[in-house]
Amino acid sequence: MPELSSLSDAVARLRTSDRILIMGCSGGGKTTLAQKIIAFLDLPYVSMDREFFWLPGWVKRDRAEERALIAAKVAEDRWLIDGTGPSSFDLRLPRTQLVLWVRVPRWLCVWGALSRALRWIGRSRPDMAPGCPERIDWEFLRYIWTFEEKFAPRVLAGLAQHGPDVPVLQLKSRGEMRQLLDLLGRPA
Repeated sequence: MPELSSLSDAVARLRTSDRILIMGCSGGGKTTLAQKIIAFLDLPYVSMDREFFWLPGWVKRDRAEERALIAAKVAEDRWLIDGTGPSSFDLRLPRTQLVLWVRVPRWLCVWGALSRALRWIGRSRPDMAPGCPERIDWEFLRYIWTFEEKFAPRVLAGLAQHGPDVPVLQLKSRGEMRQLLDLLGRPA
């Protein structure tokens, strides 16, 4: 996994990439970052939660159907996929040209998830499947709190196995995300 060390290198890659994956912990700012990037790059936005994972009423989609939908989507020429989902790295990473991994501190992810829940309480977010009103519980907060410990090793293993040549930029603060967007907004 070639790691991009400078934001300017990442912006150069962003400008020439047609297939981008943004991943990281819930509440970390993936979707906000994705929405701002697609405004600059005019890429089709794909929410894994909305398009692959969930059916109305928080019903989990059948795994075979989920994988078929993901395979069809990644076969397309252009996309920005918002979502981590290590179980589908084998489908997504071989087609990905750039990974942006949002790795902000866990307290910031918890804050992001809580503030999002308050903002959308009782309603479905645009990046979530219809009929899945925003909710938050202790299990979800525990998932966020332990994400780095439990999922980062799976992400690293998946990147090594399925995307060893895909450049990765790790964004470890909101400030780095803002800088990336500022650079992207400047003329090339």
